[in-house]
Amino acid sequence: MKDLDEDKIRDLERKANKIRQMIIEMLAEAKSGHSAGPLGMADIFSAFYFHILNHEPKKPDSDDRDRLVLSNGHICPVRYAAMALAGYFPQEELMTLRKINSRLQGHPHRSALPGVETTSGPLGEGLSQSIGMAIAAKMDGKTHRIYCIASDGEHQEGNTWEALMLAPKYKLDNLTLILDRNNIQIDGDTENVMPLEPVVSKYRSFGWETIEVDGHNIRAFVDAISQAQATHNKPTAVVAHIIPGKGVSYMENNYLWHGNPPGIADVAGAPSKDEQVKVALSDLKKIEEELN
Repeated sequence: MKDLDEDKIRDLERKANKIRQMIIEMLAEAKSGHSAGPLGMADIFSAFYFHILNHEPKKPDSDDRDRLVLSNGHICPVRYAAMALAGYFPQEELMTLRKINSRLQGHPHRSALPGVETTSGPLGEGLSQSIGMAIAAKMDGKTHRIYCIASDGEHQEGNTWEALMLAPKYKLDNLTLILDRNNIQIDGDTENVMPLEPVVSKYRSFGWETIEVDGHNIRAFVDAISQAQATHNKPTAVVAHIIPGKGVSYMENNYLWHGNPPGIADVAGAPSKDEQVKVALSDLKKIEEELN
């Protein structure tokens, strides 16, 4: 992976902000979908698609590509926006999100869209699928890497913990788990619904190399991935602390935007439904001006 200079970081930040704008536009057009999670993960998806991954948008099934598995499939608008910006498909197609016969389903469908590695929707499955890919790569002598993004809420699924035990057993140093630690789920704060902490200690006790980062600090995140790539004989977990709804003032850290799109929901403290999309895009335009 190439080194990051300040110009590259600023470019990745601009792309992340563009991805956020695309997410708002997609959700507004669809009139359904998840807002907080996709907005929160835009920096990480910008880093993946425009710096970290070994991939070819025009050859999405290239055998030596890195695999990026999205376990918490409901945040797929961020993946679709990043993929379109990277050239996997025309950006205009983003406006078909969640519409009948669209390739951009509300949860990713592997056979519908080239470049999507797994079909996801039911939570708690992505890490197990990623482990299968990592074991297969080892058996075949392949050097590509497998990255799995998983939510904190889906750590309430027992399958996740079975997978967390299995990966160290097989010394899967080609596997990196990124925990989307945004602390919310559809019913409220994760620590109220089902406490996850101390999550870093839990990963380490299971035998994972574990790194904590600010998920909005692109340099720190890329450095964490570099450390994961240099780790031998064990998988790595990157605990990325995320602000859900990042960039949109009235959405940040509010679990009520987990499953609501702008323009549809009456949420206390938010603008009126008629103003929500406008305010969200205005917030992101201000950030764009600061980055230019």
